[in-house]
Amino acid sequence: MAMTFDGERRILPEHELLIIDEAHDLTDRVTSAAQAEFSADALARAAKRAGHYFGSREVERLDDAAEALRTSLDAHLPGRMPAVPEGVRAAVLLAEEACQSGLRGIGKVGADDADLAGKHQAKASLQVLVETAQRLLLESDQDVIWLSTDDRGKRSLVVAPLSVAGLLGRELFRDRVVVATSATLALGGQFETVGRSLGLPRQQDAPAAPTKDDNEDGPPRWHGEDVGSPFDYPRQGILYVAAHLPRPGMSGLSDGAAEELVKLVQAAGGRTLGLFSSRKAAAAAAEILSDRTDLPILLQGEDSLPLLVRKFKEDPATCLLGVMSLWQGVDVPGPACQLVVIDRLPFPRPDDPLTSARAAAAAVDSAGGSGFSAVSVPIAAIRLAQGAGRLVRTSDDRGVVAVLDPRLATQRYGTYLRRSVPPFWYTTKQETVLAALQRLSVDAAASS
Repeated sequence: MAMTFDGERRILPEHELLIIDEAHDLTDRVTSAAQAEFSADALARAAKRAGHYFGSREVERLDDAAEALRTSLDAHLPGRMPAVPEGVRAAVLLAEEACQSGLRGIGKVGADDADLAGKHQAKASLQVLVETAQRLLLESDQDVIWLSTDDRGKRSLVVAPLSVAGLLGRELFRDRVVVATSATLALGGQFETVGRSLGLPRQQDAPAAPTKDDNEDGPPRWHGEDVGSPFDYPRQGILYVAAHLPRPGMSGLSDGAAEELVKLVQAAGGRTLGLFSSRKAAAAAAEILSDRTDLPILLQGEDSLPLLVRKFKEDPATCLLGVMSLWQGVDVPGPACQLVVIDRLPFPRPDDPLTSARAAAAAVDSAGGSGFSAVSVPIAAIRLAQGAGRLVRTSDDRGVVAVLDPRLATQRYGTYLRRSVPPFWYTTKQETVLAALQRLSVDAAASS
């Protein structure tokens, strides 16, 4: 059996055993695969690709539909669309009919066609647009629709599934063995949160063993196992929360956080990976450290990421500062990275259409419970665990993860988040951390 999204397109080949690494990303990856965009530019590209396979009338219909869609989208602000506005709906319907006309214009593609591949590509591009338009027009309760805009101001309609839990539970985990692995599956110290996002029942509700009454409609059986780590996290690292700082705002880096950052980086003698919630905050931190220290400062975006990481590895005095793409996948073992600074808890943006829709649905499902706790906190837990995991990469690594967001120490969800990161020795005492960083810096310099 293969996993499918629409009953026809095969995503995975026939298999009996599937091993998924970095399984904490699975929900996002499947959501991305099941997400579709619809734009005037896509219609124009389809007309250009397919235009020489049919007449000028079909091309004109596609061009007119593209212009109508562009005009209708320009009349609305980006954001979620709980209901598709009438003008936008009319433009989507016009575009769907134009694409259908184009498909009829191409007709059947025979094996002896001179341009077999080109015709197949043209039909495929039109068919995807037809399917996306029909999905938008359906306005299913199981989909979220929003208007997005890119850096050039071009607008697109986006439709994505409200949840992929049912899809995964039905298509991926049934009738086969799946092993899902990751260093960040046990959020809050247990597997239930990730299990729910993957379409698995609560572990206590899952069948303990197959029975003669088992059928394809029953919940899949599953078991979670924490196999531990080869690292001695309490001995190798410190988790420091600057609990004395004010709650971070949305305007970049506060004066208090900037002062804290300078003290930490100076105590560490560089050797710092800075993980920031926004480009504005990362740029502000780079400017402050350049002004207040004589350390080499690397800022994401100034050069290619592989080159920046290489420079960071080669010069222990260097600080590398960046945003979300640095939070996972960066592997810098040894004394070049002895301080990981996180400016704020990595909650998703509250205005993100998909996250807000899922939070609202989670609140309804839990009979008035907190959508923030059900959706945003687990997302932050995964991101925080990934970021904190940049510190200890080998059994010889030592250092500090410093979080400049006091909510990790003061809010109720802080305990859940701390249980989601590696079990470093925990403190909120600044003087203790500065002294530890100074000792590490001296030891690293002596051994180099």
